[in-house]
Amino acid sequence: MDRPTKDSEAALRAAIEAFLDAHHTVSLATVDDQGAPHAANVLYASEGLALYWMSDIETRHSRHIEVRQRVTATVAPDYADFRQIRGLQIFGTARRLAGIESFATARRMVSRYGFLAELANGPAALRAAFEKAGFYCLDPARITLIDNTKGFGHKQTLDL
Repeated sequence: MDRPTKDSEAALRAAIEAFLDAHHTVSLATVDDQGAPHAANVLYASEGLALYWMSDIETRHSRHIEVRQRVTATVAPDYADFRQIRGLQIFGTARRLAGIESFATARRMVSRYGFLAELANGPAALRAAFEKAGFYCLDPARITLIDNTKGFGHKQTLDL
C-alpha cells in the first residue's frame, strides 16, 4: 500500500474530495452494544473530507452512533470489471449534530438533493418526517482510495 509523501498528500486529498463530490451514497457500518455489525446506505453531502447525512434517529445505525461513535464506511459505485474498481474506505467517528450544525447540514442536504425541499415544504406527513430526522457527520481519521485502474489492489491512504 502506497503512503503519500508530504508533496503528494495534497493531491491525494484533492482526489478524495473529487471522488466524494462525484458520488452520492455511502455504506455506513456501525456496531451495536453486543458487538453485532450493521451496514446501511445513506445519501450524503460532503464538505472537505467530512460526510453529512440525515436519518431517522430511531434507525439502527442512528441508535448505534449514540452509543459507539467509531464507524467505517465505503463509497463505491457498482462495477462489472474489477480492473475499473475505484472507491473509498473510511474510518472515523460519527455524531449526531445539534443546533447550528444541524441547520447547516439540513441546508447542505437540500442544496445537493432538491427532492428534499419537497419533503420540507410538502404535505404534513412528509414535513413531519423531515423535521424529525437527525443530521449526522462522519469525521474521518483515515481514508483509503482504492484505484484498480492504476493496478490491481492499488491503494493510497490519507491519515488525518
